[in-house]
Amino acid sequence: MSFLVAAQYKSTFQDALSPEALRALAENPAIRVLFGTPMALDDAGGFTVWRTGTPLLVVAGVWIMLAAVRITRGEEDTGRWDFLLSGTLRVSDTLRSCALALACSALVISLGVWAALLAAGTAAWGATLYAAGFLGVTLTFAAAGFVAAQLMPNRPRAVGTAVGFLGASLLLRMIADAATTLAGLAWISPLGLIARTAPFADNRVAPLAVLACYPVALGTAAMAISASRDVGSGLLTVSDSRAPRPRLLGSVMGFAVRRSLRSTLGWAAAIATYFVVFGATIASILEFFEQNPRFADLAAAAGFAGLNSAEGFCAALLALCALATGMYADTRIGAFVDDEQARRATLLFASPVSRAGLLSTEIAVVAFGVLALHVTAAAGITVGAAVTGAPLSFSDAVAGALNTAPIAALALGAAALAAGWSPSAVTAVGAVPVVGGFLLNVVAESMHAPGWVGNLSPFVHVQPVPLLGPDWAALGVLVSISAVLAAIEMAGYRRRDLTS
Repeated sequence: MSFLVAAQYKSTFQDALSPEALRALAENPAIRVLFGTPMALDDAGGFTVWRTGTPLLVVAGVWIMLAAVRITRGEEDTGRWDFLLSGTLRVSDTLRSCALALACSALVISLGVWAALLAAGTAAWGATLYAAGFLGVTLTFAAAGFVAAQLMPNRPRAVGTAVGFLGASLLLRMIADAATTLAGLAWISPLGLIARTAPFADNRVAPLAVLACYPVALGTAAMAISASRDVGSGLLTVSDSRAPRPRLLGSVMGFAVRRSLRSTLGWAAAIATYFVVFGATIASILEFFEQNPRFADLAAAAGFAGLNSAEGFCAALLALCALATGMYADTRIGAFVDDEQARRATLLFASPVSRAGLLSTEIAVVAFGVLALHVTAAAGITVGAAVTGAPLSFSDAVAGALNTAPIAALALGAAALAAGWSPSAVTAVGAVPVVGGFLLNVVAESMHAPGWVGNLSPFVHVQPVPLLGPDWAALGVLVSISAVLAAIEMAGYRRRDLTS
């Protein structure tokens, strides 16, 4: 992504933006909240840092935090650490090895970003500072995952704590960039510190020195906590008992709803918050495009036509909804298979209930959850637009949101296919239509690949609704493919044995 954006800048944006247009972009509050304060937009490296820095840092941060929790608290929860620690090794020894492994992973990621920017022809010193900041932020989130794993007594609570830290860091960065009077908050956010480094612009080193303190402090805290707790427990004690709750346990459908209810509500809250925030920026974005029509022309040249209208901007935002809902469907089917592989569902399968019936009901409930999340996204963006007076109706938002639901259905079908034929690959296979399809679309457009390459992405076949009308034939094909994948999955699921 870093290489493609830098290369596309040189072919699309360079020498096309006047100083007045750049100044208008930097002064727009919505732009600053979404992407950070623009700096050195007349440079390919500066533009790349501004455009991709926050999204890529969040992606890398989420991955490395989840990995940190999984290889520590996750392994401990399963009991696999009991034998490992029955000898001379201590918890702190094992934690130190895990930290070294993820530090190497963070280094590889950062070196990849550095090499990509150099290959794109950006300034070496700016690329080095940005890569160093990328390393510092990634190490910080890895250390945060280790601290959460030592504090909390189980993996779900550790994941929630770690993700909360990342969310707080992102919120602080957004607040700091939204108002100059609160700019100092950036110095206490890892994401804000890399912005204060200003690669390719001011090239400051001092923020990197502050950033380096975060992984050191968090890593030291994790090591100290690991030395003061027992195996199988966290530093914090959380009650794991509660009164019986038999609601929704009277039928297979009720059980499937209960299994997915808490997860669906969590995804709904996150999606609603995201689209309320972005919906609230529509009015400001439209005003910006009206005053700077050149940016609308450049966006259209880059494949994002219609961003200067509420309907077009809404369609562009809601296209991203399928990424979230597709991963929701993927993780829900993955949770079903995980329960089977961990033998938590053995007694359920031993009852007079069809295994195929259980899985098909789970798929149906997840499909309904996907639709509910898309409507939630529509409601969120409508509320955000209404708050700022943007001309966007709820019916248009619902049409745009449901228009992208078939892409998420492909992820559901792919995950179900893997559940029937390759249970260990459910998450990876389910992510292919949404994550793989999105990246393929971006790469194909940036590299001007042949048409048949871009057509492999499902995102290409979905019209920008409500700016344009839906392509019913294409949507029907996507839904049909999803149904076929689910049917093939059921054939494999009936043939295979449990945990195989």
